[in-house]
Amino acid sequence: MTETPSQTPTEPAAPELTIRSTRVYRGPNVWSYEQAIHVVVDLGVLEQYPTNLLPGFTDQLVELLPNIEAHTCSRGQRGGFVERLREGTWLGHVAEHIALQLQQEAGHDMRRGKTRAVRDEVGVYNVIYGFMDERVGLAAGELAVRLVNHLVQPEEGFDFATALDEFLVRAGRTAFGPSTGAIIEEAVSRDIPWTRLNEHSLVQLGQGVHAQRIRATMTSQTSALAVDIAGDKNLTTRLLASAGLPVPKAETVRTADGAVSAARRVGFPVVVKPLDGNHGRGVVLNLTFEEEVRDAFVIAQAQSRRGVVQVESFITGKDYRCLIIGGRMAAIAERVPAHVVGDGEHTVQELVDITNSDPRRGVGHEKVLTRIKVDDAAIELVREQGFGMDGVPPADKMVKLALTGNMSTGGISVDRTFDAHPDNIEIAEEAARMIGLDVAGIDFICPDITAPVRETGGAICEVNAAPGFRMHTHPTVGEPQFIAKPVVDLLFPPGALSRVPIVAVTGTNGKTTTSRMLAHIMKGLGRKVGMTSTDGIVIDERLVIKADASGPRSARMVLQNPRVDFAIMEVARGGILREGLGYDRNDIAVVTNIQADHLGLRGVDSLEDLAAVKSVVVEAVPRDGYAVLNADDPLVRKMRRRCSGTIVWFSMEPPGSEVRDFIDERCRRGARAVVLESSERGEMIVLKQGRRSMPLAWTHLLPSTFNGAARMNVANALAAAGAAFAAGAPLHDIRQGLRTFDTSYYLSPGRLNRLEVNNAEVFVDYCHNPPGMERLGEFVEAYVGQRQGSTDHRISRIGMIGAAGDRRDEDVRELARVAAQHFDVLIMREDDNLRRRPAGEAAALLVEGAREAQAGGARVRQIETVLDEHDAVRHAVLRANPGDVVVLCVDQHAKVLNELESFSQKAQAGSRFSDEQPGDPDLDPQELAAEAESAMAKDDIEVREAMERPQN
Repeated sequence: MTETPSQTPTEPAAPELTIRSTRVYRGPNVWSYEQAIHVVVDLGVLEQYPTNLLPGFTDQLVELLPNIEAHTCSRGQRGGFVERLREGTWLGHVAEHIALQLQQEAGHDMRRGKTRAVRDEVGVYNVIYGFMDERVGLAAGELAVRLVNHLVQPEEGFDFATALDEFLVRAGRTAFGPSTGAIIEEAVSRDIPWTRLNEHSLVQLGQGVHAQRIRATMTSQTSALAVDIAGDKNLTTRLLASAGLPVPKAETVRTADGAVSAARRVGFPVVVKPLDGNHGRGVVLNLTFEEEVRDAFVIAQAQSRRGVVQVESFITGKDYRCLIIGGRMAAIAERVPAHVVGDGEHTVQELVDITNSDPRRGVGHEKVLTRIKVDDAAIELVREQGFGMDGVPPADKMVKLALTGNMSTGGISVDRTFDAHPDNIEIAEEAARMIGLDVAGIDFICPDITAPVRETGGAICEVNAAPGFRMHTHPTVGEPQFIAKPVVDLLFPPGALSRVPIVAVTGTNGKTTTSRMLAHIMKGLGRKVGMTSTDGIVIDERLVIKADASGPRSARMVLQNPRVDFAIMEVARGGILREGLGYDRNDIAVVTNIQADHLGLRGVDSLEDLAAVKSVVVEAVPRDGYAVLNADDPLVRKMRRRCSGTIVWFSMEPPGSEVRDFIDERCRRGARAVVLESSERGEMIVLKQGRRSMPLAWTHLLPSTFNGAARMNVANALAAAGAAFAAGAPLHDIRQGLRTFDTSYYLSPGRLNRLEVNNAEVFVDYCHNPPGMERLGEFVEAYVGQRQGSTDHRISRIGMIGAAGDRRDEDVRELARVAAQHFDVLIMREDDNLRRRPAGEAAALLVEGAREAQAGGARVRQIETVLDEHDAVRHAVLRANPGDVVVLCVDQHAKVLNELESFSQKAQAGSRFSDEQPGDPDLDPQELAAEAESAMAKDDIEVREAMERPQN
């Protein structure tokens, strides 16, 4: 919003800002090119109170969130948003900026946002803002609204500082740890897509066949056997010793007496540790007496999963962690145990509190440093150094609070990457190779890492699988090391692919058939195609999930499948409005057409609104991508302005038409197109690139077009050919794919499937809107016209139609009006899912539309109502004489095909379908008037009875 609000009453308003709805877009959407949260807020009476009329509002907000002064807003300069606040802006806009700032407080650098008024609703606004973590973004929006209301009128019991702390703690729990975060940041910098697979640190990098997974610093290439070996400290020590690497003497025990005996053999001083522990838990160092060993055994055994404890010789020296990635040293850090340094003024406990107040310190691994925990072991250690927790150590006196240098116990790190002696580096790299880890943390204990360990003394005390990165990426002292790079190099070597080609197909009609044609072409090239459609998810021609899978969640499932190397996504309007796209971009976008369907739903009231939604897939095309657009559709043609990539046009219009002139002009400048050229031999699909024309296939030879009669499939073939051409498919493979694709149920279920039942031709199709019915009717006209010339029998046309319950009444009537122009007999049915309409209501609207058309001279002669789809199919087939054409517009195509197959089997067996045939549609003209009157009365009775029946 950029306008300044007009002056309104200055009485303070009650806090009535409320959230109507919240939606999370996990990919490009109608509001943003990137993922975003969409909150619809209702200001109520606060619409009359912009910020300049709320005394003290701006000052209080800046006091609570001082960093909000950095927001530029539309002014493009620091402080621009605060200027807007003082001039006056609405509170929905304020909530947007607060939500962004709250995320920045949590370490998520989010700056994208916008606020727009909802059309035709005063005081209601769309608030859109970016997010990094979905749960954090949602919590930020909720807290932002609460804070706005609190600033308008204080909420009793609400303390923003406490609420902010709770928000930050929640954000810390859901955020990635430093190790996972570093790898993801490196992947993003290389344009490698990533997906979080659970609530913790399991992440997929890349897509489909190129995907790799990480969990913290464990990767897809980490050997499970190597992890097991590293987890067994005794076995690790023996393997390293067999390679001649320096290791301490060690024995494993299960009892305290055994630990004492082992300590005697190893030689005091000793270390007692759990055999399979981690993070330094249960490790007790420098034990010189047998009683100490007994006490340490209890501590170590409590941290051992198998109850086994290792006793090993104590190696004196400093604690170093060597990080080995892919067999090469990546970083070295010196780990200093948790400690405080005296200043002669504060007690040990006060020094601990001061140290823990460092904002870099948090709980566990949530921040780069961990808070020092004062437990009984720490208190005892402090006592051994001659102090109590209330004692005041002298200035510069170091007081240890832990013996081990683990970061998880409050230790700090000093970078020593470039200080290590080459011999020590070689030893660490050999240790990682012996264990077999791709990412390994080698713990060295030695006097000085700059001198050879073999000369100065020292040993490898432990090899760690999944070592933490934060001591290297955020050292307390020294330069940070960018160690995520070699990890990503390991998973994606230079030149390796991380993405699979994604083709997004959208439009009102034809998108499913176009997707299937394209998948068939690419299958011929040997590609493993993953496809989403209204019928389900198909992986390499196998239907793995049967459902309406044209949404973003299905797209993500395809991209997670390790077999997929080419993805085709059927993108529906509903999915875009609900969650956006399920990925960040598509290499090729195909838009078949924009026609009247789904209007009046979710704010899509016109064809222009629908085109704006569908154009999201075009906006998601990168500069090196393609958009395959239907030049015959003016709304699709306009989408070229939204595309950053190259346009591939397709058109059914003949040469010399306005559309073809438009295409030819662009082709002369190097554009690409798929068009039709006519000749005496027939109609040819031609690929054009610049001034070159490349013949592809005769339309009448494509099985899916039924000798050219199915013009909608000609258009679908043009779109599929354009997409395959843009994807780099050779011409002969595109040609072969189109020539071998037919509308059988196995290749194109529910899309113009042809069967012979009782010597009648039956077509099963999913047609469900007026434009689709117009195309289907044209096919019936052309197909019957081809056959009528070869038979003396008058071919009757019987149609079964149904309308979805969530369509507008007028759209339902229009569907029947169109159908009435092409069929002799119309049978009205209803879907299983009535979509909140009473039973019989949608069928009644269809009957109304058909009768209107009949009164206007339409072709239809008989109009019947059979609500149940199964019964309606049976009724339609029984109405047909041999040679007639029956078109079934179905909802559940699988069940319908099964029923028709059953009909065919009965016909072959010579049995009758029913003792009472519905009748012959070929009526004499003299009988029509009387039949029409009785049929109207019968329809009214049937519909009324259906509507009066109780519904489940």
